[in-house]
Amino acid sequence: MPRTIATVTRTDRSGLLDFVRPRHHVIITTRRRDGSLQSSPVTAGVDEQGRIVVSSYPERAKVTNIRHDPRVSVLVLSDDFGGPWVQVETTGTVVDLPDAVEALVDYFRSISGEHPNWTVYRQAMVEQGKCLLRLEPVSWGPIATGGFPARLA
Repeated sequence: MPRTIATVTRTDRSGLLDFVRPRHHVIITTRRRDGSLQSSPVTAGVDEQGRIVVSSYPERAKVTNIRHDPRVSVLVLSDDFGGPWVQVETTGTVVDLPDAVEALVDYFRSISGEHPNWTVYRQAMVEQGKCLLRLEPVSWGPIATGGFPARLA
């Protein structure tokens, strides 16, 4: 059986966003006050300004961490665990209610398209006390796949 060769594909911001948009399985890593790392699996989208966006709750650790240290590392995975992935270094901000409502609508659209009842969705976001994380890409590694080094093919 032939061995799969690992690949790396360097890309510009536009190529990065094209890669990220259809992929919604993401691990974000934030920094606790003591400097240790905290990772969370989340569902993410990309907004019209090219920021990675995540719906959350104000009391979650990732939100608390971003409020005191905006550096967030984002690992974007393919639906197929063995598929391509990319790590993105970002600067995070938290958008709270009421400003978060329309941003949460955009977040939903970026992942799932149209909601059957936006009034109900908006009300649910308010009742649940949601917030939105905006993660602005600063730098990123290549889009990569796992496998063997070419020398071992």
